[in-house]
Amino acid sequence: MPAPLRRLAAALLLVVAALPARFDAQRATIGDAIRDFVSVDAPVVALTNARVIDGTGEPAREGYTLVLRDGLIAAMGPSVSTPPPAGARIIDLTGKSVLPGLVMLHEHLYYPTGPGVYGQLGQSFVRLYLAGGVTTMRTGGNMNGFMDISLEQRVEAGEIAGPAIDATAPYVNGPNPFLQMTALGTAAAARRHIDYWADAGATSFKAYMQISREALGAAVQAAHARGMKVTGHLCSVTYAEAAGLGIDNLEHGFFAATDFVADKQPDVCPGQGRGQQTIADLDPQGAPFKALVKTLVDQRVALTSTLTVFEAGMPGRPVPPGVDVLLPSLKAQFEANRARTAASTTPSVVPALFPKAMQLEREFVRAGGMLVAGTDPTGGGGVIPGFSNQRQLELLVEAGFTPLEAIAIGTRNGARFLGRDGRIGTIAPGKQADLMVVAGDPSRAIGDVRKVETVFRQGVGFDSQRLIQSVSGRVGLW
Repeated sequence: MPAPLRRLAAALLLVVAALPARFDAQRATIGDAIRDFVSVDAPVVALTNARVIDGTGEPAREGYTLVLRDGLIAAMGPSVSTPPPAGARIIDLTGKSVLPGLVMLHEHLYYPTGPGVYGQLGQSFVRLYLAGGVTTMRTGGNMNGFMDISLEQRVEAGEIAGPAIDATAPYVNGPNPFLQMTALGTAAAARRHIDYWADAGATSFKAYMQISREALGAAVQAAHARGMKVTGHLCSVTYAEAAGLGIDNLEHGFFAATDFVADKQPDVCPGQGRGQQTIADLDPQGAPFKALVKTLVDQRVALTSTLTVFEAGMPGRPVPPGVDVLLPSLKAQFEANRARTAASTTPSVVPALFPKAMQLEREFVRAGGMLVAGTDPTGGGGVIPGFSNQRQLELLVEAGFTPLEAIAIGTRNGARFLGRDGRIGTIAPGKQADLMVVAGDPSRAIGDVRKVETVFRQGVGFDSQRLIQSVSGRVGLW
């Protein structure tokens, strides 16, 4: 770029940075119960000499200052020309990076604690999510009822340290074998379910494996009438059928698709294993897959990548990060499960499925699809909130995305899907000050995303290590 144009661009950037905030906002409320986790609490904060990775996919910008005021990014520009305001608390971030807070869309506040049973661990999990850099999360399925909604309200009131929560209602499912799920057999029952939980404070919905097309279609229509979205971990209904019914999102990338099972019966789950075998055998360049992708893209159905939950049960993969925070008995349970998997001589589709699913997610994005990210702390265990969110970004890079693309999937794309991208998901003047400060440069080495030091929610900085230490060795109790 010629020097005059560079000077003009720099001048325009400073003008934009000086514009007033676009939203009314305030710093996050800090109640007495969470004050010990707060490391930065000042009316005006200046983060100086930072590397800014803004979540748009654009290259990192070196040597920047961000001014945080009233819960917003009030100004941003090169440190040499953006002096901190008088009276600001100045934090020198030389050698460190500032990223948008993660916006993750397949999270849970429960964890497998026994055969077919999930323990409700909302109190500890929200701390771990926040410690890992997650500032907004959707609970992609609810085994409890009101806990997710109550936690959302208490986090906003400053009584509990955690991310902003898009609280998903209890699962929308048909007759099923799960002890902690209801069974909705008709369209009328599905509509009643949607209306009840929307009135109770839920903000999104998730359909599950045994749902019928009739009930799913009714649920989608009822949720859309209330201005809410529906996602699904499906089996009985194919991806193409769900897209035709208006579903907004599908979970687990293509892992859960049963579209290619040759003898698939309407409204019947043929078993996730059979569906996964067809995905492992699928030709990414073949007409059947391309037709499904076109359907999803044309209907604007987002896919959630949850590579972490499949990696945790796959032989030969690294030990998942964060298992040391578990209650010793839960850690031992996971380690025993992992050892059994490693020793098993039963043929498994997972080793072939895992890289294929990565490839299919990449092809979906290349075709214009919206990929968002989540982790799913269920399965056989080992998917630990916060730690797994960072690992999900690493796995997206392993799948073939650049670090900058992976970061955008885990920040901007999630915000776009939730309809909150005007406020969160990227770094810009006027946006909400939801940020994570990490040592190193994850735009070049994605593993640096694990080095979280401070997480800002609405301009208040939380100490990542204090949050982790507060629950370490006890995750599994509450």
